[in-house]
Formats: sequence, structure tokens, C-alpha cells
Amino acid sequence: MTQAQIEIRVLASLSQIAAEDWDACACPEAADGTRPLDPFTTHRFLSALEDSGSVGPGTGWQPQYLTAYQDGLLIACAPLYAKGHSQGEYIFDHNWAHAYEQAGGHYYPKLQVAVPFTPATGRRFLVRPGFDGIGHSALVQGAVQLAADNKLSSLHVTFCTQDEARMGAEMGLMRRSTQQFHWQNDGYADFEGFMRALSSRKRKNIRKERMQAQCFGGEIRVFQGGSLQPEHWDAFWEFYQDTGARKWGAPYLTRQFFDIAHHTMAQNMALILAERNGRYVAGALNFIGRETLYGRYWGCVEHHPCLHFELCYYQAIELAIALGLDRAEAGAQGEHKLARGYLPCETHSLHWIGDPGFAGAVERYLEAERAATEEEIEILTDYGPFRKAQVEEQE
Repeated sequence: MTQAQIEIRVLASLSQIAAEDWDACACPEAADGTRPLDPFTTHRFLSALEDSGSVGPGTGWQPQYLTAYQDGLLIACAPLYAKGHSQGEYIFDHNWAHAYEQAGGHYYPKLQVAVPFTPATGRRFLVRPGFDGIGHSALVQGAVQLAADNKLSSLHVTFCTQDEARMGAEMGLMRRSTQQFHWQNDGYADFEGFMRALSSRKRKNIRKERMQAQCFGGEIRVFQGGSLQPEHWDAFWEFYQDTGARKWGAPYLTRQFFDIAHHTMAQNMALILAERNGRYVAGALNFIGRETLYGRYWGCVEHHPCLHFELCYYQAIELAIALGLDRAEAGAQGEHKLARGYLPCETHSLHWIGDPGFAGAVERYLEAERAATEEEIEILTDYGPFRKAQVEEQE
């Protein structure tokens, strides 16, 4: 490092660092016991992934946690992984990998600063307050140096914040823009308040979908914090396995992850379950941040019209309003979310590629992609479900 007082260490396990030290960088806003901005970079969440075997040997996600110390004090850290594939990232670089290997290179392993299996925007360079500039610089330089020293093809920082994307670009990383669909709480008192902001046609469609969903023949219940019980996770694991098998070939998370999270993170989770004839038939898992409800997983063992929309989107909106949150995120992709009140939002990532020629080609691609993403967001927002004028036809 250029600054001798900064020591960079790479840790193979979070057990090598105290939770309070990591969280002093990851979520200093939660030092008083309140919720972190997002729970995904907390020591307890990342430890649950590691301790459950969801990441580690055989998964293609090998922990290489990056830490920066000044005079023995941890001033910055990052969830860094050596990746043997591009699964579970949601910022797709499969085409890059194919082109790199067609040209005779080895794209894998690569380095990834990310929260595994979690397409939710949040801080990726975790810096203790008071060390912002030096901590961020140390992590970026340390990650790039680690990739270069080990002759790895690339480094990727996915779902970082806009500020991190700007700072990373200033330090020479390549910036990428993609999009998701998020619901914004415009001070709604309840779901009907949100509905009044929509166009007449969209209100009718949503009411129709909610009525169809409620006809599944059972009851929808929300479990949060202390109301979560082991049997709820037994049911949800069945749903999650079905979704994982269909989408990814195998579930990313192990069964043990949910058991560990139940004991360490119940206050940060809400499970929305549909029960019919004494059996849970569908469910959606949400994580709760200080300002945002994060919709993460959905699954079912019975298919009923519109039940997916109800549990994943409409119930999430109701819960976000009830909790006084600013927004609800519904995961990656999905233009079908637009008609249900979720508007397109820009997401950010950063990339470093060691080969200068290949890096130049990727940079040209990213420049065109950023322009296309900006245009698409503008177009989709204009087609959004909200009223375009104060006066609207009567329903």
C-alpha cells in the first residue's frame, strides 16, 4: 500500500474477526440496537452463509474477506469472494467469460465483492466512520492488487451504492449500470392510499388480481420476529427447494442457513405464508432494513392464480407501509412489476479486468449499455402505473 500505516489482511473466515469490529464498519448506524440500513453485510448474515455451508468449499464462493487496519484498528472491510463461476450474482458477465476463454484466457477464478445470492443495493466497501477516504481507497487498491498479484482475470463489485460507483470510477474501475424495479412509499397511510395514486385502469387490474389471489381457499399470514417458528422454516424450505431447482438447478442456500438466521436475524425477517386446509402452500421471505423491505425468495407447492403477485408484491407493499419504510425492493429483473407499482431504478457495479485489450472492449460495451439502460428507465417510467394528471376519469 502507498500509506505505510495501513495494513491489508485477507481472512478465510469471519470467525477470525469479532462481530463488533466488523459491524462497526458494516452498520455503525445500528450501534444503538436499531436496524441496520440493510442486514446483508452484517457479521451475522455473512456468518450464517459461511457457517451453513452456503458459501465455502464446493460452492464456487470461497471467502476472502478483505480488511484494512490502521495501528491495529479495523478501519474498513469488504465481503470478498474468489469465484469459480458466475452463478448467484445477478449482474451477468457470462458473455464476458465466454469471450475471454474463447480468446485463450482463464476467466475463473475471479474476485467478487458482493453479498452472495443477494441482488440488493448496499455498501460494499464498509468503512468505519471517520476513515471514509482512506478506508475506501485502501479496500479498492487492496482488492485490485490481490487480483493482479494472483494473476486473476478480474475483480467485480456488484450492487454497490451510487456513491461507491462514482468513487470507484474515479479510481480507475469500470462502472456498469443495470436496473431493477422498486416500490417507493410516497407517505401512504395504507394500501388504498397507494392505490389512489394509480391510474384507473391499473387500480382495477390490481383489485382484480388481489381478489383472484384471495380465492385460493385459505388465509395469508405474516410472521415476523418472535412469531417466526421452526415449522414455518420447514414449510418455506420446501418452497425454496422447488424454486431453486427450477431457476438454478439446485438451491443456493442450505437448509441450515434458515435455522441459523432464525436464531440470529429473526427481527430482520418477515415471512408471508399462505395456508390452506391446515397446510402452508406458498410463501415469500422478506428481509427488513432501516428504510427498505427486501423481497428475497418465493416458492409454492400449489399453484393458484395471482398468489405470487399477492405474496411478493402487494403484501410487501402493505408490510412496508405498516413498518413505515421508504421502499420495497422485489429482487432482480421483472418488467411485470411495473404494472404493480414498482418503478425502474438504476443499480450499479464496478469492474476491473487485468488484460488491457479485453478491458478496453468491455469499457466500450459498458458505455453503450449505460446509455441504453438510462433510456430504458426513462421509457418504462413514462409507462408506469401512476396517474399522469390530477384529474382522472371516474372508475
